[in-house]
Amino acid sequence: MKSDKKIAVVDFGGQYAHLIASRIRRLGAYTEILSNEEPLSNYESYVGIILSGGPSSVYDPGAPLLPNGFFDLSVPILGICYGHQLMMKSLGGEVVSAKTKEYGPAILEIENPKSDLSRSLSLKTKVWMSHGDEVVRLPKDFAVVAKSDNCEYAFVSHTSRKLFGIQFHPEVTHSEEGEILLKNFVELCGASGTWSISHFLEEQIQSLQKKVPTGKNVFLLVSGGVDSSVAYLLLAKALGKDRVKGLLVDTGFMRKNEVKDLMDNLHQVGFDLTIWDESAVFYKHLGSEFEPEKKRRIVGDLFLEAQGKATTSLGLDAEHWLLGQGTIYPDTIESGGTKHSHKIKTHHNRVPQIEALIREGKIVEPIADLYKDEVRELGRVLGLPERWIERHPFPGPGLVVRMIASPKTNPPKIDFANLTTKSLKSEIQILPILSVGVQGDQRSYAHCAVLNDFTDDWKELDQLSVEITNTKKEINRVVFAPGITHFDREFCYTKLTLDKEHSDILRDADAIVNQILYDEKIHKDIWQMPVVLVPVGLRENSYGVVLRPVESTEAMTANFYQMHRNILARITKELLELPTISLVMYDLTHKPPGTIEWE
Repeated sequence: MKSDKKIAVVDFGGQYAHLIASRIRRLGAYTEILSNEEPLSNYESYVGIILSGGPSSVYDPGAPLLPNGFFDLSVPILGICYGHQLMMKSLGGEVVSAKTKEYGPAILEIENPKSDLSRSLSLKTKVWMSHGDEVVRLPKDFAVVAKSDNCEYAFVSHTSRKLFGIQFHPEVTHSEEGEILLKNFVELCGASGTWSISHFLEEQIQSLQKKVPTGKNVFLLVSGGVDSSVAYLLLAKALGKDRVKGLLVDTGFMRKNEVKDLMDNLHQVGFDLTIWDESAVFYKHLGSEFEPEKKRRIVGDLFLEAQGKATTSLGLDAEHWLLGQGTIYPDTIESGGTKHSHKIKTHHNRVPQIEALIREGKIVEPIADLYKDEVRELGRVLGLPERWIERHPFPGPGLVVRMIASPKTNPPKIDFANLTTKSLKSEIQILPILSVGVQGDQRSYAHCAVLNDFTDDWKELDQLSVEITNTKKEINRVVFAPGITHFDREFCYTKLTLDKEHSDILRDADAIVNQILYDEKIHKDIWQMPVVLVPVGLRENSYGVVLRPVESTEAMTANFYQMHRNILARITKELLELPTISLVMYDLTHKPPGTIEWE
């Protein structure tokens, strides 16, 4: 059962709010997400409170606030980024727009290693910054715990009132000792070891049995990925297998041989699975679309239509059957699922029709409170085979989000001459198309810079990529072209449509890449590796492939994976042997500023 010792995370719309909650749960304490407009009595029931970051500035009209008396609560309170700035301003400090905005890694220097939250931290430790405002005056009785080069008040505290403010993000893996700080906070709240995935399982079974009473069953949309597979097993455990049916909609944008493989594998673990072929309908409605949000909305609507056709055909009436989805935390937060958050992208299971069904109580989402790593842990508890648990995440809309049908655009004129990390050998071009990114908690739709293959040093490539995305606002991604040491021609644009012909091209490319990952035994080293088809090549009537391997634990942040160059050379060679592929690129962008998928 849930512990009485709960920690609240107050969500101000930052993309990391749910990530904070996930991190705290992983440290053994139960967390709940709250809005900033709860009555004080609600906040008083928690043993500790964390204030999240967010896209607003505390000095803006209409910026989200907290109720009067909030900071007089007698529990530890930790403010992160926006939460830190709000605490400082509310208690009499001053916050202004920073002269030097910080996005990315910074070194935190501890001045008070004996603070309740700085215990066990190294005196110098790498943290992740993402802010454009800063505190310039502290409230009364607050003291500095640590600072960074560009932030004097990066970590402050009021010891007797147990109030703490930090300008960096300890919840992301880029903050190397962030977990230590959060663990110190959990211990200060007296909540260590009070929650686990087994607690979640026990409670969720009871919750599902209430939500889906006798006489009602669940019809689950299955993608074949770990999320929907775990959701199926959890529903089957709670309700019994005879009350759960799975529907796999073949959209025409599945991977090569995916439907047959899924049918064979899922039947082996007891799935009652129906395949519904809607590929002709999806091709018809998506063929000429390119705008990312519109593509996702179309996919979501077509999924619902397919579900409606299938339920009618199978005789599953709405009175006795609820719709099930394998939605997880990132799906809801990136779709703008909290009051103050900016929409990064609409997930296909968060289109308006689905939202309406959720409000009507007609949707069951058994793992919507979990992150991917927790879903995998739950899968192990439920007996899902390890080979299935280890599968790379695959988007619900399938290859739709990996086919970039962007029209040709005129690349912006950008002066790259003043970059400090640019070497004499490096060349920079710009792709004449747009892709989705996330910058400062907000969605961006911008150009991608392409580097030549000027070095074998991943660190050098990384530094140049980070500097470009930090200093050139028109750029939200940086890739490099393996094997191309000099750009001797302009990129050729060839229109790409979301039809069977082009999805077959991507299927072949994706199959080549995934086979090599397994051959070279690096599949487990990579969290996810989207293979993306773009309408840009080095000759007429040909296309490019972008390789996007990332390292992550929860998909809210990610580093690009540094592949052994011999393996990359093999992948590049085999892809260029495909008759319609003339260019291979490797994505060097972290998340943020680039989303994992290209859209």
